[in-house]
Amino acid sequence: MTQTYDHERERTKARSVVGNILRGSAGNMVEWYDFYTFTIFGTYFAHVFFASGSEDKDILGVLGVFAAGFVMRPIGSWFFGRYADRNGRRAALTLSVVMMAGGSLLIAVSPGVQQIGVGATVILLIARLVQSFSVGGEYGTSATYMSEMATKNRRGFFSSFQYVTLVSGQVLALIVQIILQSLLSAEALHDWGWRIPFVIGALAAVTVMWIRRGMIESVPQSQMDAARNAKKGEAAPGTFRLLAKYWKPFLVVIGLTMGGTVAFYTFTSYMQFLMQGTIKDKPTVSLVNFFALLIFMLLQPVAGALSDRIGRKPLLLWFGIGGVLFTWPIMSALTGTNSPLLSFLLMMAALLIVLGYTSINALVKSEIFPREIRALGVGLGYGIANAIFGGTAPLIGKALNSAGLDGVFFSYVTVCIAISLAVYVWAFRNKGPTLLDQEEGHAFERSKG
Repeated sequence: MTQTYDHERERTKARSVVGNILRGSAGNMVEWYDFYTFTIFGTYFAHVFFASGSEDKDILGVLGVFAAGFVMRPIGSWFFGRYADRNGRRAALTLSVVMMAGGSLLIAVSPGVQQIGVGATVILLIARLVQSFSVGGEYGTSATYMSEMATKNRRGFFSSFQYVTLVSGQVLALIVQIILQSLLSAEALHDWGWRIPFVIGALAAVTVMWIRRGMIESVPQSQMDAARNAKKGEAAPGTFRLLAKYWKPFLVVIGLTMGGTVAFYTFTSYMQFLMQGTIKDKPTVSLVNFFALLIFMLLQPVAGALSDRIGRKPLLLWFGIGGVLFTWPIMSALTGTNSPLLSFLLMMAALLIVLGYTSINALVKSEIFPREIRALGVGLGYGIANAIFGGTAPLIGKALNSAGLDGVFFSYVTVCIAISLAVYVWAFRNKGPTLLDQEEGHAFERSKG
C-alpha cells in the first residue's frame, strides 16, 4: 500500500513547499497560543474559577485542570490520527483548529464561581478537555503532513517549522500578556482583562481555517479509497489492527517523547511559575520568558537544517546528554536567584539543550511509520507520552516546590531525559534509510547534476 518515491512528485512539492508548510503549521501557532495562554494567564484567572482565598491553592487548581486536560491528548491523537490516515491530512487539520477555537471561546465567556459556583470549575475543565483533544490531533497530523510535503534533502529544515510555529504561539501569547500588562492595571487583568487573549485565540483560529482551504493533500486517493472500502477486521489505513504491526516504532515514539516533553514543559511553562516565586514581578517574568522563547523559536530551523547535514541522531544525543548533565544545575541555580538577567541566561541554556529534541522530534517520529498509519502512530504515541509525563510536569513541579522538595522534581526530569537518551542510543541509526525515504526520497542522497 505504501507508495514508492516519485521524481515528478518531488518536483511538484518543490514548487509549492513553502506555502504548504506554512498552511500545515499555521494551526500549530493558534493551537499553542491558546494552549500557552491558559498557563501564563492562569495566575490572573485562577481566583475566578477556584476562589479558595489562597493564590497558591488557586494556581494549583489551574495546573490541576491543565494536567487533567492531557487525559484527552491520546484520545484526540487516536481520533484525528485515524481520521487523517483515512480521510486525509487537510480535513483533520481543519477540524482540529475549529475545536481549539471553541474551547478558547468557552473560557472567554465563562462566568466564575461567584456566579454559578462549582459549575464554573466544571466549564473550565470541559474547555481544557476540548482544547487538549484538539492539540492531540494537531501534533500528529501536522507532523506527518509537514514531513511528507517537505523536499527530501531539506526535510529537517522544513519540519522544524512545526516547533517554530508552536513556540511562536507561546511568544504571541507573551506579547499579548506584555501589552495587556502595560495597558491595564493588575486589578483590571484579574477582573476581566484575562478574557481578552482567549477571544483573540478564537478569532485567529477562524483565520487559519480559511488559510487551510488551499492545502495540497499529501495522502493519495488510493489510500482513502482503501480505508473506505476495507472489510471489517481488515488491517486498513488508520486502524489499530494495522498499527499493531508497527508496535516497535510505536514504543520508540513513546520513549523518544518522554524526556523531551518533560523537559519542554519544564523549561517553558513551569519556569514562569518558578520565576514568579523568585523575581516576584509578573511583567518582568513575562519579558524574560518572551526574549528566551523568541530566540528559541528562531533557532529551530537552524538546528533542523543542521540535521539535514549531520543526521538526526547527533541532535537527539545533544539533548539527551545535555539534559542529563545540566538539568539539575540549571534548575537549582534558577531557584536561588532573583536576578532577571541570570534567570534569562539559565532559561536560555535550558532551551538550547532541549533544542536538539524540539527541532527534529516530529520528523524522526514520522520517518519510522508508513504513510497509511503515520498520523495515528505518531500522534497516539506522542499523546500517551504527553498525557503521562508532559502535562503533569508543571503540576508536579509546583507541588514539590510548595513542599520545599525542588530537588526531587529536578531528579524526576533528569531521569525521564536519561530514559529517552537510552532510546536515542539504541533505536536510531544515523542517516539510515527510513520508511519515509522509501515514499518521498532518501533524505541523505544528494542529487547528481
